[in-house]
Amino acid sequence: MNNIKVIAFDADDTLWVNEPYFREAEDKFCALLEDYLPMHSVAAELFKIEIRNLPLYGYGIKGFMLSMIETILEVTEGTASLTMIAKAIEFGKEQLNKPIELLDGVETVLSALKEDYRLVVATKGDLLDQERKLQKSGLENYFHHIEIMSEKHEKDYLKLLKHLDCKPENFLMIGNSLKSDVLPVLAIGAHAIHVPFHTTWAHEVVEHNVEHDNFKSAETITEILTFLK
Repeated sequence: MNNIKVIAFDADDTLWVNEPYFREAEDKFCALLEDYLPMHSVAAELFKIEIRNLPLYGYGIKGFMLSMIETILEVTEGTASLTMIAKAIEFGKEQLNKPIELLDGVETVLSALKEDYRLVVATKGDLLDQERKLQKSGLENYFHHIEIMSEKHEKDYLKLLKHLDCKPENFLMIGNSLKSDVLPVLAIGAHAIHVPFHTTWAHEVVEHNVEHDNFKSAETITEILTFLK
C-alpha cells in the first residue's frame, strides 16, 4: 500500500457504535407486537419491509421508523392504536438521541494518519443524522472531506474519486461491511481493509471469503497501522 494518498473511513460501526442501537430498538419493537406474532416473525416482517423501502427512503433511522410504522399496519391489519404508532416513533427518536460511542483506537489511528494522508469519511445514511453524529463525535477536524452517500456501489465510489481527484490505485477504503466497503472498492481497482464489527445488519452480510491482492483484513482498527506505517 505504498501508493496510498487518500484513506476513507466508513462511519457507523467503523468509527462509532451503531448497529447495536438498531438491534435494541428492534427488540423493543418486536415485543410491542408479540400479541399478534412471535417476535422472530415480527423481525422477519420488519426486515422485509425495510429492504422493500430502501429505494424510497434510503438508509438510516428515519427510514427505519417509517418501516416500523408500516410493519405495525401490516401485522395488525390496520387495527393498531395510535399509541402503538407513537411507540414506534419514540423508539426511533431514542436512537436519534443516542450518545456517540467511539470505538477503541479510532482517535489513535486518525491522529497517526492525519499528517501523511488525506482522510475522508465515506458513509451511507441520512444526511442530517450522519452530520449530527460526526459533529457529536468530535472527529470532524481529522477529515479533509465528508461524503454521505445514498449507496456504495462502484459508480458511487468512482464519483467520490473524481471529486477528490484521486486515482483508484491511490485510494484506500476502511470499513466493517464487505458488501459496501470492500467489494465495490476492489472492483474499481482501489484498496480496502475490512475491520469487522461484532454485529452486522443482515442486508450487509457476505457469505463468501474475499481474496484479492488489494484486500486486507484487520481484527481491530489500530491494526491497520501495521499496513500503512
